[in-house]
Amino acid sequence: MSKELFGTDGIRGKANQYPIIPEIMVQLGRSIVRLLKKKSGTVKIIIGKDTRVSGDMIEAAISSGICSMNGEAHLAGVLPTPGVAFFAASGAFEAGIMISASHNPYYDNGIKIFDSRGFKLSDAIEDEIERHVVNNKPVFEQASPHKIGLVQRVKSPGTEYADFLKHCLPQGYSFNALKVALDCAHGATYKVAPKIFTELGADIHVYFADPNGKNINDHCGSQYTTALQKIVLEKKADIGLCFDGDGDRLIAVDEQGNIVTGDQILAVCAQFFKERGGLKNNLVVSTVMSNVGLRQALKKMNIRHIMTDVGDRYVLEQMMQHGAVLGGEDSGHMIFLNDHTSGDGILTAIRLIQIMQESGKPLSELVKVIKIYPQVLINVEVSHKIDIHSIPEISSAIQAVEHRLKDQGRVLVRYSGTQPLCRVMVEGPDESETREYCKKIADIINEKLNIKN
Repeated sequence: MSKELFGTDGIRGKANQYPIIPEIMVQLGRSIVRLLKKKSGTVKIIIGKDTRVSGDMIEAAISSGICSMNGEAHLAGVLPTPGVAFFAASGAFEAGIMISASHNPYYDNGIKIFDSRGFKLSDAIEDEIERHVVNNKPVFEQASPHKIGLVQRVKSPGTEYADFLKHCLPQGYSFNALKVALDCAHGATYKVAPKIFTELGADIHVYFADPNGKNINDHCGSQYTTALQKIVLEKKADIGLCFDGDGDRLIAVDEQGNIVTGDQILAVCAQFFKERGGLKNNLVVSTVMSNVGLRQALKKMNIRHIMTDVGDRYVLEQMMQHGAVLGGEDSGHMIFLNDHTSGDGILTAIRLIQIMQESGKPLSELVKVIKIYPQVLINVEVSHKIDIHSIPEISSAIQAVEHRLKDQGRVLVRYSGTQPLCRVMVEGPDESETREYCKKIADIINEKLNIKN
């Protein structure tokens, strides 16, 4: 079925505009309880949120829907997305709901849903939920006045989640003498990240940790690293850590002020895990958006590599199918499946620092394991989304560039799943040539897909 609500990562849109409106959120809460309804006992759902001003409204609406079906809504308050996944998998809840639009501006919001194993829902389950919510079918046997559910507050969720993350390290492990700069994006990590790194003994310098409901991701966090790059140099920090609004991704900054992307983090972790016998099935999973440099680095290390569609849920699916323990996206979503069911920015930071300490090398040295190739991305607005390969001129242009690049680069042309855009991405060893190739393909797409009637 064509999806109206769910995208590649849950439901997302502008707050207080369809579908992020109270009416839909009430129905969503009802539908989830109906789906999970047990023969005996009450369905318990934990709900977390980031710091957006619209979070309270959505939380109240979803909770109302849950309670109207005799479910229990357990409110964790501000907590990173992977924290909600952790609680969902704890055995105390049937599901977890995170209210967030990740790295988007404050006026957007969204919903991510986790099952009782801590994994995001399958397409089939999302489809079933969507059918009931969108069609507003009268299938809900709402609870009688005697069986309306309760809303409860979760006690110290940040502390429990922090303890879980610290236990991913050997007992007594310390980050003493390490200077760490944190960019919390005025988001969901603003309390728990400083807590964790302080308790691990690091000398921390915290920035962008004063949320007001409207400053989340505002020129800070994983999408805007410039400020932290300067701070790392000024403070002479060993590492800078940039989280996004909901805390499930990390972009790092090395001690020289250089950005360290998800692909670079994957390569560093892959080498470390393999050297210590911890890379199960000698396999790493990433998406088609990963830089060609990652593919070449893994090949040089004799590590198998599988690429998936864009989205950490697809990375996770392939990891589970093929028995991998390490996977991620260049955007900073990293999954360490031996430790957690979800991408987790703080866990990624912990692993990266652990590698620095155990190798005795600074981050700038570790990332030399991978060479990042110049990448050019052009978004072309299109009036029609026609199969790219059905248009000879576009197909020929792509093939010509691929022939020139051979194994020293690649071309990726794909439509946006949510916008009227065709994304043209080209990677190659020379930046000016790469830009020229990308523009040539984009110009032909613009010409062929924007024909005025």
